Amino acid sequence: MFKCFKNPCRSRTVIIAVALFLVLFTNSAFFKHVLQIYPLTWSSAPMIVSLGVVLMAVQVVLFTLLGSRYLLKPLLITVLLLSSLVAYFMNTYDIVVDTHMIQNILETNINESMDLLSIQQVLYFLLLGVVPSIIVYRVKIKPLPLKASLLDKLKTISIALAVIVVVVFAFSKFYTSFFREHKPLRFYTNPTFYLYSIGQYVNQSFSHEMSGIQPIGQDARIAEDDGHRELVILVVGEAVRADHVSLNGYSRETTPLLKKEDIINFPHFTSCGTETAISVPCMFSSFGREDYDKDIAKHTENVLDVLKRTGTHVLWRDNNSDSKGVALRVTYEDFKSPDKNTMCEEGECRDEGMLVGLQEYIDAHPKGDIVIVLHQMGNHGPAYYKRYPKAFEKYTPVCKTNQLEECSQEEIVNAYDNAILYTDYFLSKVIGLLKQNDPKFETAMFYLSDHGESLGEKGLYLHGFPYAIAPEAQKHVPAVMWFGKQFAVDREALKRHATQKFTHDSFFHTILGFVEVNSSVYRSELDILHGAR
Repeated sequence: MFKCFKNPCRSRTVIIAVALFLVLFTNSAFFKHVLQIYPLTWSSAPMIVSLGVVLMAVQVVLFTLLGSRYLLKPLLITVLLLSSLVAYFMNTYDIVVDTHMIQNILETNINESMDLLSIQQVLYFLLLGVVPSIIVYRVKIKPLPLKASLLDKLKTISIALAVIVVVVFAFSKFYTSFFREHKPLRFYTNPTFYLYSIGQYVNQSFSHEMSGIQPIGQDARIAEDDGHRELVILVVGEAVRADHVSLNGYSRETTPLLKKEDIINFPHFTSCGTETAISVPCMFSSFGREDYDKDIAKHTENVLDVLKRTGTHVLWRDNNSDSKGVALRVTYEDFKSPDKNTMCEEGECRDEGMLVGLQEYIDAHPKGDIVIVLHQMGNHGPAYYKRYPKAFEKYTPVCKTNQLEECSQEEIVNAYDNAILYTDYFLSKVIGLLKQNDPKFETAMFYLSDHGESLGEKGLYLHGFPYAIAPEAQKHVPAVMWFGKQFAVDREALKRHATQKFTHDSFFHTILGFVEVNSSVYRSELDILHGAR
């Protein structure tokens, strides 16, 4: 393609060159997963090579269809830049870029982005993105009249499609198995799958002709014979997996302080999603995982709106990215910066800071029930070592970089477990605050993580994998309840009930159960407390 610097080339030449580059240099994650299923042998080698040929041909068709005389270069440069970053994250964390991941990216704040930034990421961007983009920018493309251009496009697409057909038929048995038995492999094709996901995301975003907010629970009322005020603190955890919580049998003591409290542990709790952008709005919505749609949920009231309608005072304090739209219509306080959070060090604001001034808020509301949501930074990765003060670094050595592939499994797990130790401490402080208010309220705490986390098992890191094929570590989450002395609940009955399997679907209705809200939107069979109050 370098000869095109001086002499104009047909657009087909540039497209083929870019497609070949992308297959060879940005699809190592795809071929790694292919080789895990089809080990490289003399008999399998031609079939594996054929995958590269088909992937290249598909890209040629795609770029030819979307590219025109003036749009081709911007299109190819954009794809090269994006593909370099996608290649980095797939190779480093083994993630896939589906519609949920795109939503995560769009909702990620600058602090979260900086946690992921590394020298290796910059090198990927420069070598696989910027350098080939400069080459594409400098090449000269031969202009063709409209008719000739259309014929040239038709010829290119026809040849590419013919290649696909010939290759697939030549290895028909292989492709029958590949397409039917190993569909998740296509999630790793770069750039085809993320381009498909972008199209899907855009389509989903504009497919709902909705405006305003759809009210729910308009008949919501608190029972008139409820003579006690409730003070309930809901703690939304971040990226904590259930099997690293000692309450669930983990060999390490990661929850020593909760162990001393009269808590009720739920060992079999499953999340609504594998990422915050899905799980948090889903768990506060009335839809449940199977019926959840992010756009419909965005235009529908959630459980906090229902509580507010009953006269309950609702406060959301956030030390994470934000509430993902859940707290738009209730009192919201941002604790991610030193301007509000008095417990920040080296650019990291601690979850404990959300408790400062909370007693004053409670005292300022002498009437009515109070529900407070504390959204933790918790175990947000990959920089787990930043999520806790030095005093909680019990397990060493720890991984002190966001480049998890540079650390041993032991170092990653040590940092992760230390962050859980800090959450244990934070929850004990929440319980301590509630105990102070026992004389005036029926007090309770409900801690529930939004999703789990992969720590390198089978090469997977972080979270956000497509739910259908996500590992258990990303979906099995810890859940803990604590009740004050005056809270009317049969603890023994609830402890027996806690051994059953639960999902985030129960969260909405259990919150209404905490505050004893009567409403047509309430479903007692999904209320964990039902039968124990």
